[in-house]
Amino acid sequence: MNLTDLKGLTVGACVSGGLDSRTISKVMVEAGVKVVAFAADLGQPDEIDIDDIKKRMAPCGVDTFIVDLKVPMAEACFEVIKTQAMYDGGYWNSTGIARAVTVRGLIKEMRRHNCAVLVHGATGRGNDQMRFERYTNVLAPEMRVYAPWRDAELLKLFPGRTEMVDYLAQHGIQAFVGSKKKYSTDSNLAGLSHEAEDLESMETSMLIVDPTMGVWPADAPDAVEKFTVRFNQGMAVQINGEDVTPLQAMVAANTIGGRNGIGMKHALENRVIGTKSRGVYEAPGMELLATCLRYVYQATLDRRSGLLFGQLSKLIADQIYDGRYFDPVTQAARAAIDVFARHASGTVEVALYKGNIFFNALTDCAASIYNEADSSMEASDGLNPVSSQGFAEIQSVEARMLAAAGQIRS
Repeated sequence: MNLTDLKGLTVGACVSGGLDSRTISKVMVEAGVKVVAFAADLGQPDEIDIDDIKKRMAPCGVDTFIVDLKVPMAEACFEVIKTQAMYDGGYWNSTGIARAVTVRGLIKEMRRHNCAVLVHGATGRGNDQMRFERYTNVLAPEMRVYAPWRDAELLKLFPGRTEMVDYLAQHGIQAFVGSKKKYSTDSNLAGLSHEAEDLESMETSMLIVDPTMGVWPADAPDAVEKFTVRFNQGMAVQINGEDVTPLQAMVAANTIGGRNGIGMKHALENRVIGTKSRGVYEAPGMELLATCLRYVYQATLDRRSGLLFGQLSKLIADQIYDGRYFDPVTQAARAAIDVFARHASGTVEVALYKGNIFFNALTDCAASIYNEADSSMEASDGLNPVSSQGFAEIQSVEARMLAAAGQIRS
């Protein structure tokens, strides 16, 4: 789909208020396209006043609607936490899950404005173009998708930011190229992803990133901070003794984890389109809450349940990354993990210190299968060590047969 195909149609443009958004919107308006702009409020920590997007977009001749998606974003964060869905390199799927929430939330508003096409500003080199496209296809198959930065004619007109600034200036819209950034950032309630520019070089330290949600461990306080969270079936319901909603839990965990240098990670990930991408990620709340929940799972999952949980977790992480959160297989895997999470209730206390999370205590975990007496190395009323003799003898039958058959050699 290209620009000429849009003439006379009403399109819903996903905007951020940046140079790209304004340029694309103005180009479409000038081409005779009716443009309605939409921005998602995902609790972006680097957006001081999200209503400023309306002001930045207004000179382009479009009305902008801010769609409050903070609550569904927080709920999605907890689905990721409950499933422990960390992607390639062990970082939290902050951007991937945000795209699922964004497209679902904005499509509802776009339908109210009779938009026939969803327009997004993702580049033709990354993951987001695939996520926006697939989520639109599965959630609103009647809508088409226009990706300006895959439109060859538009790319000729705007090979860089200078050309965008010049174009807007011709229409009386003030914009600036700005100084070259060290990296680009995408943010939401789950965390921030930093990539591109200087970070594309593997010889550039991750320490060039200036944290937004917290601090680097070296800059965290020199004192230990205790943190307590109560889980009910895998969901955080209390933090430091106070009842919380998912949104309140994420905000509190981000603040507490951030100031203690929690959740700063580097990853060299495998993109959907087959290339590799280098990124630095901030996710203090996700890291803090998920680590605490992991301590509950360790107490409630038997060995085979833990193995299946890990396989389902990886599947869900890959699906989220690939823009397939609503696919049947993802929902089936989530439903299976809900079986395990049904017993994941308990109170966890940890100590936070300069980027580290130290386990302090697990209490009120009724479904725990840990028995101190069974595990004790001292005399106890638990497992009788003499009973292990028979188990060892049964194990030895197979071992000796493998050796006799020459399948294992010393």
